Amino acid sequence: MRVLHVVAARPNFMKVAAVFMALKEYDGIEQVLVHTGQHYDFDMSEVFFRQLEIPAPDVNLGVGSDSHARQTAEMMMRLEPVLVERKPDLVLVYGDVNSTLAAALVCSKLLIRVGHVEAGLRSFDRTMPEEINRLLTDQVSDLLFTPSEDGSANLVREGVAQEKVHLVGNVMIDTLVRFLERTLPEPLANLPSRYALLTLHRPSNVDDLTWLRELVETLEAIGRELPIIFPIHPRTRQRLSSCGLLRLESNGLRFLNPLPYLEFLSLQRGASVVITDSGGIQEETTFLHVPCLTMRENTERPITVTEGTNILLGRSCQRLRQELGKILAGEVKAGSVPALWDGHAAERVAEIVRAFL
Repeated sequence: MRVLHVVAARPNFMKVAAVFMALKEYDGIEQVLVHTGQHYDFDMSEVFFRQLEIPAPDVNLGVGSDSHARQTAEMMMRLEPVLVERKPDLVLVYGDVNSTLAAALVCSKLLIRVGHVEAGLRSFDRTMPEEINRLLTDQVSDLLFTPSEDGSANLVREGVAQEKVHLVGNVMIDTLVRFLERTLPEPLANLPSRYALLTLHRPSNVDDLTWLRELVETLEAIGRELPIIFPIHPRTRQRLSSCGLLRLESNGLRFLNPLPYLEFLSLQRGASVVITDSGGIQEETTFLHVPCLTMRENTERPITVTEGTNILLGRSCQRLRQELGKILAGEVKAGSVPALWDGHAAERVAEIVRAFL
């Protein structure tokens, strides 16, 4: 039996690392790893494979960056002959990036069965490209592995057959649990005793240059009281450079290149607060019991708000200042770890896959 994994970007790598390892425990399952090349430079791809002990991809499609439509189409064209040649019994896709949808669509045309790891998440905001990827991928998948109860409920409400839906927990947390003890006690030189960790990459934050300027100028001012560490996504760096905001780096606002998994996880662990627009980081901070302030109007991971440490701020610098003030004063939101975020979600995925095949 052959299982083919399709991955593209750093959030996928944390998930496939856990599932790939869990499936290795079963004799008779051959695994093939296909990297579409959406994230292709060392900081965003190769270093993750090394640190997470993921085998080198069997196939790298080398698609690279482009518009959503062109990138998705190119992935579909390059993936089809690979699937025809490899003849997998099941293709596993991860998360909500363009390759997730591209692989699911190609498989549906070739009558190859698809499993979606991290199915059912919804922001209910169709202006987000990721939301379209989630909705369409779930409609053509044969196995839908959900990380939380809300994901399962969303799928049933959308008409997905109950027998296809499997609540397994969060496979990304499996990888966090596995590598947590390997995080570095001092990942960066001259790290202050208290600091905020910042990530920004979503179009709603970085493509609106007026808003981006207001936000970064606010963060630079906040950094005078609470130093901010800012590993910058390549796309975000382009936007900051285009409007002259890289000049705002100061003692309080520290710009870095993207960090490998272990170094970034270590920074999350030690942060007084994480400010982000990332989905995965909302989950990781909830597990780590670190306060998280999300600069978005909505989230596809509402359980991190209702049960975890996450607070949605929208696009409001005033709320950002208010919530940071509370945290600095010791008023930290108490959160709990959601059910099945226990480090064994990938084992449950593997057991279901084995039975399905």
